[in-house]
Amino acid sequence: MKLQAKVFKNEGSSKRVGNASVTFDGKFVIKGFGVIEGSNGLFVAMPSKKNQKDEWVDQAFPLNKEFREELTKVILDEYNKLEEDDIDVF
Repeated sequence: MKLQAKVFKNEGSSKRVGNASVTFDGKFVIKGFGVIEGSNGLFVAMPSKKNQKDEWVDQAFPLNKEFREELTKVILDEYNKLEEDDIDVF
């Protein structure tokens, strides 16, 4: 399966430093992924919304560890490209 991520930086003081959408095989898109700055570095949050109990519930998520790792890598690689573009070269 071919995954393509579009990542956008989230400017501000939030721990959510980026937002992403992922296209699957050029045929299906899921929006709402978050790039989060956690205490152990960056991680990817799945698309979620609040339920009636005011709890966040994932709306889309991988069913196994291997696919979660692949999805995370694709998104973070794109985010890191944005970070590299921001570095000033003297």
